[in-house]
Amino acid sequence: MARNVAKSGLSTAVRPHPVIIPVASGKGGVGKSFLTANLAMALAGMGHRTIAVDLDLGGSNLHTFLGLANRYPGIGDFIHNAAPTLEGLLIDAGVPNLRFLPGDGRTPFLANLGSAQKQKLVRYIQALPADYILLDLGAGATFNTLDFFACAPTGIMVTTPDLPSVMGMQVFLKNHLLRRIDRRLSINGFRPLRPLLKGLLKEPLDRQPASLNALKSRMVQQNVNAGQALADAIAGVRPRVVFNMGLGPEESRVALNIRESMTEVLAIEPDFFGFVFHDPSVRRALVVRRPFLPNFRESMAALNILKIAERIVKYWKHPVPNSAALMINHAFQATGSLNPANP
Repeated sequence: MARNVAKSGLSTAVRPHPVIIPVASGKGGVGKSFLTANLAMALAGMGHRTIAVDLDLGGSNLHTFLGLANRYPGIGDFIHNAAPTLEGLLIDAGVPNLRFLPGDGRTPFLANLGSAQKQKLVRYIQALPADYILLDLGAGATFNTLDFFACAPTGIMVTTPDLPSVMGMQVFLKNHLLRRIDRRLSINGFRPLRPLLKGLLKEPLDRQPASLNALKSRMVQQNVNAGQALADAIAGVRPRVVFNMGLGPEESRVALNIRESMTEVLAIEPDFFGFVFHDPSVRRALVVRRPFLPNFRESMAALNILKIAERIVKYWKHPVPNSAALMINHAFQATGSLNPANP
């Protein structure tokens, strides 16, 4: 049975910094909360102290995928000062090494937080005692979601292989980069460039810069130092892409197009962390209201998720060379098929 497991305030003991993993998606319905919950269970099952945090404020439902009831106080209570700390709100998720921080299921009207509230919330999340903290964010590119995604050096983008989902992911990342650029301009002595940036983005679509490099060129015309400011703003942005609900290994090849598009349009390099196949067991787990991974561990989707968890532990802090090709090969190998690119 789930229960509160911590009552004290923030400890004064020195703790190692946890790895914060925001999990986002460009649109709803791609399985973001499902993957967040099951990656958290997989990491906990590997012996890592893990916390799953529901930051989909206005639509919290991560508890469903963990097999928990929506009856516990959470972030909403913390925001409204009804709870002094986040650590005291952690819930035993019923899986060894895994705890859950509820969102706003019992406290409405949190969809739009002020900047100070978000900063305070992030500070307290970063101070939680864990090895890995996974943040289930809202779908789409609201300011809340963009700011929570930016609270860590990198995060996971969940998409299905279909074009609308992929385009939604690209739009999210473009907005993420533009928000980073705007903030960098505000703190690095380039304040006069902020109105220029906002003006360019308000132009009709056919006149807006088509890529980040085009945006940089337009701004450099006004200030020769703008190029370095924009480069600094997007330096190190390397999203980790996970495909969900793939119908066949051939769909994994969309990673090659995504990599090319992100490089050309957004001037960033993604890492592809995994391909999860469509699996009827996922639906069965929801119907019987049982957590997926512990109860369907030998299913295809469960095996895919366990592989992604292994990659997180091994590669999270490092770029993965040739990640698209590696993921495609793994997708074909998982089904016992031959990758046409490697006959």
